[in-house]
Amino acid sequence: MIFISDFISLIFPRICAGCGNSLWKTEEVLCHFCLYHLPKTNFHHDLENPVTRLFWGRVPMEAGAAFLYFNKGNSVQRLVHQLKYKGRKDVGIFLGGQYGHALKYAPHFNTADVIVPVPLHKKRYLQRGYNQSEQLALGLAGAMNIPVNRHLLTRTKATETQTRKSRFSRYQNVNEIFTVNAPHDWKGKHMILVDDVITTGATLESCIQALNVIPDVKISIACIATAMI
Repeated sequence: MIFISDFISLIFPRICAGCGNSLWKTEEVLCHFCLYHLPKTNFHHDLENPVTRLFWGRVPMEAGAAFLYFNKGNSVQRLVHQLKYKGRKDVGIFLGGQYGHALKYAPHFNTADVIVPVPLHKKRYLQRGYNQSEQLALGLAGAMNIPVNRHLLTRTKATETQTRKSRFSRYQNVNEIFTVNAPHDWKGKHMILVDDVITTGATLESCIQALNVIPDVKISIACIATAMI
């Protein structure tokens, strides 16, 4: 079996999603160097971090955090690109798992009842074949032992990409495009809303506005990366 595995590795080499170098047998998705040098924010240790502050006065929420800093050309941008456009669902599950191991010890996150990925419109889902936020949510769920519900939120309108839009245009683009299924089934629950990259927060704000039809709901936000710093 070892020889077969080695032969397969020669034909289909396992490549680090961060730097493109070959992975050792003990490495998964990222090489040890890229994993060690991930630009972590540690926002989950600070209730008044930049993600939480972004939503002050906009929508009510329990807490917000992002795992990594997203900058043009850095390893995180490459990872997000692999996840969203190259079919690397394993990148999402891996990063979600890494973040979940941190959040399961964070008081404002480890009391959550359910993890909710920001949904794609069905047309975009069929084009891509999967929802990148759902892959991140699955990784979080595995590490935190909290279930994922991908049907709780529905995106009712296919919107244009948010890339290169102004903050106001982003808000207009996603305003009132989400609905909640069976809201009274989730009365009083604490939810972690999951997305890939947060910039202006317009999409997440629209999701929270929709989720607030649930009586006594509590909402926290966990994103894999932030591009707003």
